[in-house]
Amino acid sequence: EQQASTNQLSTILNTVQQLSGGQGGNNQQVMMSIVGNYVRSALRQKKASGGESQVDSLLQQFAGTGANPAAVSALFSPDQQQHLAQDVADRTGMNAAQVQGMLATLVPVVLNLLAAGQRQNTSSAVGGNSVLNAFMDSDGDGDVDLGDAMSMASRYLGQR
Repeated sequence: EQQASTNQLSTILNTVQQLSGGQGGNNQQVMMSIVGNYVRSALRQKKASGGESQVDSLLQQFAGTGANPAAVSALFSPDQQQHLAQDVADRTGMNAAQVQGMLATLVPVVLNLLAAGQRQNTSSAVGGNSVLNAFMDSDGDGDVDLGDAMSMASRYLGQR
């Protein structure tokens, strides 16, 4: 059985909607896609350098729906944070400084969404986590996009 529940999905979606300040569904999706791509890259690097246990540790320590600047620092250098914020700003029309401030909540939310796929009663988030495994997509073809996942979760919750 997966850890995620409809309440968890709802909390994650509400957090993203509050952060984007009603910027509209498309901007939310674009923002989550970009942040998700950066997180994917960072997690792949962490897995390559420190193994699955390092990814497990990051998920367990930083997944959540509240602001946690340490989560951003654990995954991204200050330069990467600026690039990420600027990418989101360029694609959404949002202010880069505002986006950078939102990263402290967006990154834990992304990690929380990924952690939601962990099977209960397993010690490894990576090995027993179909959501994370698909997200990290070892062949790198980019099939899984976090913006699409958020959109699907939103539609799913709307049908309930």
